[in-house]
Amino acid sequence: MEVCQAEVADYQTTDAYMSSAGTWKNLTPGLKIAGRLRFLSRFLRCFPGNTVMVMQLLRFLCLGGIVGVAATAAAAETGRRYDLVARASAIDPAAGEHPEIGFSFTDPKTGKPADLQHAVVDTSVPSEGRLVIWLMAHSPGLFDRLASYGLHGIQVHYANGWFGTLKPAVRDSGDVLGKIRLEAATGEDISPLVDIPKPDGMRERARQFLLWLNRENPEGNWAQFLTADRGELRWDKVTLAGISHGSTTAARFALHQAVDRVVMFSGPRDNTETWQGGPSATSPSRFFGFTHVLDAGWERDHYCRSWQLLRLQECGPVVNVEQTPAPYGNSRRLISDCDMGGNGRRAHSGVIPNGNACKDAAGTFLHEPVWRYLFMHPVTEVGPAVAPDPDCAMQRQTAHSAANSRAERQLEGWRVLISRPLLADGRCL
Repeated sequence: MEVCQAEVADYQTTDAYMSSAGTWKNLTPGLKIAGRLRFLSRFLRCFPGNTVMVMQLLRFLCLGGIVGVAATAAAAETGRRYDLVARASAIDPAAGEHPEIGFSFTDPKTGKPADLQHAVVDTSVPSEGRLVIWLMAHSPGLFDRLASYGLHGIQVHYANGWFGTLKPAVRDSGDVLGKIRLEAATGEDISPLVDIPKPDGMRERARQFLLWLNRENPEGNWAQFLTADRGELRWDKVTLAGISHGSTTAARFALHQAVDRVVMFSGPRDNTETWQGGPSATSPSRFFGFTHVLDAGWERDHYCRSWQLLRLQECGPVVNVEQTPAPYGNSRRLISDCDMGGNGRRAHSGVIPNGNACKDAAGTFLHEPVWRYLFMHPVTEVGPAVAPDPDCAMQRQTAHSAANSRAERQLEGWRVLISRPLLADGRCL
């Protein structure tokens, strides 16, 4: 009975949140009925022979629109879009909370679930056989596009709130952020400042989510992104993507683990560190960046510095997408100067499809070709290598950086840039 009570409590909490957030109304009738069918099968195991309970559950089921079953069955023959949501804490009993770094299952201010994870796939679109792991809050507009490209997409709940818990003196000391990012992504003991075990790292939570998706949505063919023994992801099929903090962690993980692609919106950041110039398991041609020139990350040389430490200049120059059409000279460094009304915060968040993104007079997003390029452009097609930008401050930023001469400020960064080993063939690829 305790198990059943837990099932009920979990459903009520999740349903209340999804109703208030408007998520239920965005699901198709088929998805709503599928969710209720899963709860029904679980509850019936808890109450064998209880006719009253069965009747109540059937009534609940019908409230969700039983007519959706026929439509779902017909749609299954030709394929359809699936949007799935699950709590990390419900998927894996080993998952834990770490409130000391802002990593909890429930929002302490609202009491709503904070560990909801989202997935999308459209089986009516020819599959690309690639998975995008989004490392930030769920982005419905972006997931719409991933599904339309024939990509699978998931957003996982992992430790990304720790940044605000660090004191500035610690945060900016030069050897902190990269280590915490990697521990948050892998669940391995890398930083002495946090304790994030394997079940709570992005890597394992993504695996557990895929295992759940494979059980709950076999039509989506999620198993293709897992190894034969289901013990690890097929990282050669994975695109890591994020914005700001998320794009920075995506880049940090890709230096550690070879992946198919990295898409970095408004990032990477961390201009107080040099990890971006370390050995990389993922080649420069597989990193794609897109930012707006009004973003404060340009004022502080976050983006130009990180891009150059990642050696993206070997794959082409910085390209303004408002001046050069797709495929943007096959570059990996894209910028925009579309009208953001002078609002730097809007510029920072408006590089993905949302209410802050630039539109034309007809209300159409300006950057549809950019978003497709970032996720779909062949990694083998690269632009011509160019020299590093001498106006980009390559030094590790410190509190006294502004007091140093230009030459002194450049010295440390250039040392990092030239000390990183060249790839075997000396090229971007």
